[in-house]
Amino acid sequence: MTRMRTAAIVAVAFGLLAGCGADPQRDSLPPLPELQAHVVAAADAGGGRAWDGVVEAVQQASLSAQTSGRVSEVAVDIDDRVARDQVLLRITAIEQQAGADTARAQLRAAEAAAAEAEQNHRRYAALAPSQYVSKAQVDQARAVRDSALAARDAARAQLAQAAQQTGYTVVRAPFAGIVSRREVEPGETVAPGQPLMTVHAPGALRIEVQVPQSEAAALRAAGAARVVLDDGRTVEAEAVTVYPSADPASHSTTVRIALPALDDPPVPGTTAKIVFPGVAAPGAAVPVQVPAAALVQRGEVSAVYVLHEGRAMLRQVRVGRRLGERVEIVAGLRAGETIAVDPVAAAQALAAQRRAAADA
Repeated sequence: MTRMRTAAIVAVAFGLLAGCGADPQRDSLPPLPELQAHVVAAADAGGGRAWDGVVEAVQQASLSAQTSGRVSEVAVDIDDRVARDQVLLRITAIEQQAGADTARAQLRAAEAAAAEAEQNHRRYAALAPSQYVSKAQVDQARAVRDSALAARDAARAQLAQAAQQTGYTVVRAPFAGIVSRREVEPGETVAPGQPLMTVHAPGALRIEVQVPQSEAAALRAAGAARVVLDDGRTVEAEAVTVYPSADPASHSTTVRIALPALDDPPVPGTTAKIVFPGVAAPGAAVPVQVPAAALVQRGEVSAVYVLHEGRAMLRQVRVGRRLGERVEIVAGLRAGETIAVDPVAAAQALAAQRRAAADA
């Protein structure tokens, strides 16, 4: 009911709005004052099909806690540039250090036991030719020595593991990049596997899009794509990779587009339109583009002033993607039509035209 009521209100509001551009005596109206006009042009799709994708960094790392403890220090924040192996945060290492000290003490005891067992074995082995000890005693001394050496090696491994746990309390940057996410604050207790930070390298970027599996062969044959960034810039893809398999659940195929090096690269997470030339669908509607300033917003209704034969008519349109200072219109306008660039000036000119007609 709420949606139906909202739709009815919007329809009535637009009807009243559109009434500003209609007049039963429109044929007798004087010429409209001169306005800055814009001829609507079709969006440059390069004669191909287009899908939306999300920009992502090729080199990106989501860092998680590998040990438990309390965060004692967070050295960086979001949007900070970090160098390789730079300390990002520290976790309290009291328990880990205690475990390392215990393992170190156990290693010293194991080394002492192994040294004693080695000496006993040598002593028995030296006495064996004179038959002061039996062969069974020599074998037993050898077994004790081997067991002591194995215990020493196990203690060394435990110490290495405990030292590694201590090393996990200092989180370092895996590569030079930018901190894009921060998940923890000082004083917070973390557990193994809990997300801490995300770092990405700003250099190499790519976009992945999901396309119908029926289009995969045509896209693979085309081997080229054009990327329309969110700010309106258009760049040629450096490489196009069509995955050899499809998702059995969605029946879609992933296409990966590598972006070239840009002076002002887009931020990971922003959207972009990927156009594949020569893969246009028959009968597919091609959106048109207009200046964003030409739009008139009345609540949820978008409209533009259409100029035709000296008249201005307010027409509702359906808005698509916003590309910098331009907006795609997916319904309500056709290529070749003329609109007013300044809707305020168009409304004023329309009012002046109506006043002149009333005074005549």
